[in-house]
Amino acid sequence: MLTLLGFATIAVLLAAILSRKMSPLSALIAVPVAAALAGGFGLKTASFMVKGIQSVAGVAGMFIFAILYFGIMTDAGMLDPILDRILRAVGGNPVRIVMGTSLLALLVHLDGSGAVTFLVTVPVMLPLYDRLGMDRRVLACAASLAAGVNFLPWTGPTIRAAASLNVPVTNIFNPLIPVQVVGLAFVLVCAWWLGRREARRLGSKPYAGNGAVLQRELTKEERLLRRPGRIGINLLLTVLLIAGMIAGRLDPVAVFMVGVVLALAINYPDLRGQRERIDAHAREALLMAGILLAAGAFTGILKESGMLAAMAKSAVALAPHGSARHLPFVLGLLSMPLSLVFDPDSFYFGVLPVLAEAGRAFGIAPVQMAQAALLGQMTTGFPVSPLTPATFLIVGLAGIELREHQKFAFPFLFAASVLMTLVAAAIGIFGI
Repeated sequence: MLTLLGFATIAVLLAAILSRKMSPLSALIAVPVAAALAGGFGLKTASFMVKGIQSVAGVAGMFIFAILYFGIMTDAGMLDPILDRILRAVGGNPVRIVMGTSLLALLVHLDGSGAVTFLVTVPVMLPLYDRLGMDRRVLACAASLAAGVNFLPWTGPTIRAAASLNVPVTNIFNPLIPVQVVGLAFVLVCAWWLGRREARRLGSKPYAGNGAVLQRELTKEERLLRRPGRIGINLLLTVLLIAGMIAGRLDPVAVFMVGVVLALAINYPDLRGQRERIDAHAREALLMAGILLAAGAFTGILKESGMLAAMAKSAVALAPHGSARHLPFVLGLLSMPLSLVFDPDSFYFGVLPVLAEAGRAFGIAPVQMAQAALLGQMTTGFPVSPLTPATFLIVGLAGIELREHQKFAFPFLFAASVLMTLVAAAIGIFGI
């Protein structure tokens, strides 16, 4: 009974989200509540929800304050000198231009938003690509690779994986740092190769203009928010916060809560300025936090009601025991293509908990399943997935067709995912 009810709950949740009949927030609350009531749990359903919400409260808090922190620092212009230096350095050399595109996207993606990364990177670099006659698909591919591989503790997929499995973010992310370093090296190698290919196609004729197209133009409002005299202290604060979090000595939510207070005090000490900066970034932060809390209620109901354990038991009975240890490796290989089938909420909150619980029965730690998923599911996969708005944003900004972008960029993104999976297996993060 519980097994059928659990699988029916997952199926209805996926159908509701993927068909866009319900928003993820509504589906994550309504579907499990209806299932629990149908299963005869009655008023116990509320206590199940509270237990689930308590398990994700720290992750939701971290996400809220991380978004606020990086939004404030971006408004203050913390990365402006680095971005401007990259733009000045690329000149008219196609190799430098493509590598500069990747570096620019990597830096902008520090705030964890793929949409913001594309909104900044593509309009800045597109005029130079057009002046040189470079392929716009290369621009979209280089930006997509950089944003996809650059998953961070405060990006959506990592946050979702931690919340759905109730695993600390640092436990998931820290072991993956060497894997991500290899992935980022692969991004730069791909950018170099794409630039060389464009140089050969164009006959290596550099643009000899005055470089005006490389100048970023800030709006009047953006200039008023900039704090050029405090860039050094802002960078130092950011490095210290990230180092403290990755070292595992400080809880991430505490790190970013303190970070937000310091960022506001340093850059916008007046009360009105602080209120405006918080209001400017609160919508995005609260929207995702709401989804995380709803997901906590969802997983709380499935876990406390016994549905999750029943589904996992059934999956274990069907799975061949000899191949169980390969489960994280197989998930890592399939995680990127799965982005074309599952949106992030339905996968991380609907599919991953079942896979993790089944793996637990075979002695596989849930953190390994989370790490395997992060090597592609809505990380390298999100820039080509039709299930994410960012995909349509980048093709719209670059002025290319979706199918052309997918055809061009998919092999590079999939290769990055496979490479990182192989590295993760090679260094013992999970078995092969």
